[in-house]
Amino acid sequence: MPPLSPLTLDRCSINTATLGHRSSIEQVIEAVARHGFGAIAPWRRDLVDRDVPAVARRIREAGLAVSGLCRSTYFPAATRAEFLANVEDNRRALDVAAALGAPCFVLVVGTAPADHKGLGPARAQVLEGLSLLLDHARSVGVSLAIEPLHPMYAGDRSCVASLSEALAMCDALDTDGRGGVTVAIDAYHVWWDWRLSEDIAAAGHAGRIAAFHVCDWLVPTRDLLLDRGMMGEGVIDLPAMRAAIEAAGYRGFVEVEIFSNHWWSQPEEAVLDACGRSFRQI
Repeated sequence: MPPLSPLTLDRCSINTATLGHRSSIEQVIEAVARHGFGAIAPWRRDLVDRDVPAVARRIREAGLAVSGLCRSTYFPAATRAEFLANVEDNRRALDVAAALGAPCFVLVVGTAPADHKGLGPARAQVLEGLSLLLDHARSVGVSLAIEPLHPMYAGDRSCVASLSEALAMCDALDTDGRGGVTVAIDAYHVWWDWRLSEDIAAAGHAGRIAAFHVCDWLVPTRDLLLDRGMMGEGVIDLPAMRAAIEAAGYRGFVEVEIFSNHWWSQPEEAVLDACGRSFRQI
């Protein structure tokens, strides 16, 4: 692969979870822009009781793009009525993503409901839910970005635990080649996978890479959800992963998404400073 070019901050996006959802979305927009980053990725929780078009305007006026909207309501449910309600909630979220100007809506799809065994029925519900949303996603110009999660979350967060499976779902849904269903590749969730390089290449060949999220895997990890590291603190070969993703044709933002009790205890300005240093060095 050719050598990597330096990653300037205008190629970088800050996912609002990285700052711990402590400040208003308006304050976060201003801070991200002030530090020189090129984009922001809000969570739906940041937009509760907000005028979404006004937030979108504020993002544009700050000189930022939107790299994506996080994240979906889980699809699987114990009853048909609950499942359809989950689908409709995600349909409304697609409209929010479109109003923000987000190119993708990141899907953490959920897993088997409580007291249910195995993942087969959950996977079937996820596929059906995505099929019910695909035409709407296409009509509003927002792709459904399936984010595979690390297998440790298969029991409580996502029945999709590998990039291979996410791509298989895309293929099963997009039979006519019209697009609208993609993948979000999060380094924290996929770095361990021995098939990663070939799956990234396949995703790129199909034009399915919608997002690239970065953080690091700490050793030891003290909390399976809330102990992600700043880039360069852990064991993930992030330059190699970025090289593979760019070789596959991805030219979008590199998005920092860090769930971390440690970093959430630091001032937001210090977290953004650390993100900037990591991008320049790593």
